[in-house]
Amino acid sequence: MTVHVDVMDLVSQLKAAEQSFVLATVVRTVSVTAAKAGAKAVIRPDGSIAAGWIGGGCARGAVLKAAREALADGEPRMVSVQPENLLAELGVRPGEHRDGVRFASNMCPSKGTMDIFVEPVLPQPALVILGGSPVAVSLATQARQLGYHVTLAAPAADRAAPAEADLSIDGYQLGELKPARRFVVVSTQGKGDEAALRSAVSIDAQYHAFVGSRRKMAVLHDKLIAEGIDASAIDGIKAPAGLDLGAITPEEIAMSILAEITIERRRGQRAK
Repeated sequence: MTVHVDVMDLVSQLKAAEQSFVLATVVRTVSVTAAKAGAKAVIRPDGSIAAGWIGGGCARGAVLKAAREALADGEPRMVSVQPENLLAELGVRPGEHRDGVRFASNMCPSKGTMDIFVEPVLPQPALVILGGSPVAVSLATQARQLGYHVTLAAPAADRAAPAEADLSIDGYQLGELKPARRFVVVSTQGKGDEAALRSAVSIDAQYHAFVGSRRKMAVLHDKLIAEGIDASAIDGIKAPAGLDLGAITPEEIAMSILAEITIERRRGQRAK
């Protein structure tokens, strides 16, 4: 079995297990380099190379740095490792970005050039919905269509209708959640508001929101603080949830929430 097959087998296994990793691929080489175009490596979040080969120390440091950054923001990047004289001819310094490429210096005697594409592979983003309201049900359906892993947590008696979810929980005790970029929405609409909010603030997530008015959230804010919940955690909950689109129906409200989540999820990606 070739190294290439080993790498791609591992890629398939890690994707199936929904584990984060980076696939680094050498796309171009000039002059003498240890790895050639087409060489691949799988890089884990801890910086270890799990399989494959992209050359030795001449390129590894720059690639591992790019891999860490790619896992943090979810964006692929190109790294060009070149000898200092060629960088000088281009008018760039090591570490500088230009036209989507980060340049790094090759200090090895070979003085070759390698361009490496660094691609992060991340698990599905996760949407955790607390509540069984019509908005919650519609939000679960729409989110799954957009590729989110959906967890819906609510007492069975409070659910307006059966919901499409990857994981359905009776109540608000969530237990261990899958590792992923998380977005949390409380859509109880009067049924278990406080219990759902207590659970929501315990979840590490990029976005927390409450389907309800500012006035209602202010009342719940004071109640939860009186119960000993940290004020900063409650202050981080967006209320009302969603963009102001003039939404009226549950489906429209759910759409406005997903639009807001999309902004948070893609923040900074379209600007580059």
